[in-house]
Amino acid sequence: MTDSLKEYADLYRREGPWCAAYVDAGTGTVDTLEAADVRPGNIRKALAGKGASAEDLAAIEEAIQPATGEPSPVARFVLVRQGTVELNELLPGPLVVPERISVDPVPDLLPLVKHRPGEYPYIVAEVGRDSAEIRLHYAGRPGPDRVQDVEGSSENLSKVAGGGWSQGKYQHRTEEIWRRNADQVAEEIDRIIRNSGARLLVLAGDVRARGLVQDQLSEASRELLSIVESHTHTAGADQEAFNEQVNERVALQWAAEQQEVIERLAEQEGQANPESATGIGAVVRALQQAQVDVLIMNDEALGGHHLLALGAEPWIANAEEEALGADVLGRIPAPAALLRAAALTDAGILLLPEGVLPGKADIAALLRWPTGPAVPSP
Repeated sequence: MTDSLKEYADLYRREGPWCAAYVDAGTGTVDTLEAADVRPGNIRKALAGKGASAEDLAAIEEAIQPATGEPSPVARFVLVRQGTVELNELLPGPLVVPERISVDPVPDLLPLVKHRPGEYPYIVAEVGRDSAEIRLHYAGRPGPDRVQDVEGSSENLSKVAGGGWSQGKYQHRTEEIWRRNADQVAEEIDRIIRNSGARLLVLAGDVRARGLVQDQLSEASRELLSIVESHTHTAGADQEAFNEQVNERVALQWAAEQQEVIERLAEQEGQANPESATGIGAVVRALQQAQVDVLIMNDEALGGHHLLALGAEPWIANAEEEALGADVLGRIPAPAALLRAAALTDAGILLLPEGVLPGKADIAALLRWPTGPAVPSP
């Protein structure tokens, strides 16, 4: 339903300082090739001015080389620590926030989250009567992350019987082969969905094969199912039109999930013991207790706020007296501190523009358990 930075939790636990660069990585045109060539040196000089170590400077200069062969526009996000490149991501498209070059006590993954607004996994399965191609995609990433081909039996599929009893026997045999092939494809789709956490299944291909596969899918997989009436493996099929249909299904499903979060949040307003928190103070307290299920914020509105990043639980604080003995790593911009605390407590993340949250709030959270009743004044 929402995105998570859980995969980066280990990075967040490692000791800094961290050198970060979020920059244009395209080679551009002939007129801008020179700029691409001097970019690594310019970034090294900027980080040196911010106190980066010699080993970090060497590592990031090597990592920041132009993305030769990649279609422009393309950006790059790099994190370096103790002379090691911990993260080096090529991100299709132009910069979505201004170029950022910094030395920080903890990693600031906000540019990465903003540029790749969703580790939204979805599956596109194109099925035939004797084979299938199952592709695992992540919205915002180019191309499929994984392609799985399933080859079933083709025995008897092209045979033409002479009629009578023999024809019926062949027809029954063919139907059995189709069902076995469909069962094999459905099992593979179910497995990929379980392992990837895919949130949408787009099924296309031969109409008879689609129906058989649909019947064999698990109940959980059928809940994610969206059928596209297209068979791109036939002559004259329009692959571009098919891709547009898939992208439309992904966008609609993604928007519906985000709307569901907003509606859940609105339902909690006015509840005696709501499963929600609104405002930076209440959300920070919930994060300190690992109570947040989904962190929802307008990061641009929070850019002027700063919070403490802590070296151990509770990971985040407004003031030092809330640190509970944990080391204070530094006072950092609130969005970076909030993303880190969410990752370290396995909370989902949803970034929204201004005016979307109820009551024109800048930050809110859906909680794993309700807040308690207010303590009456003495």
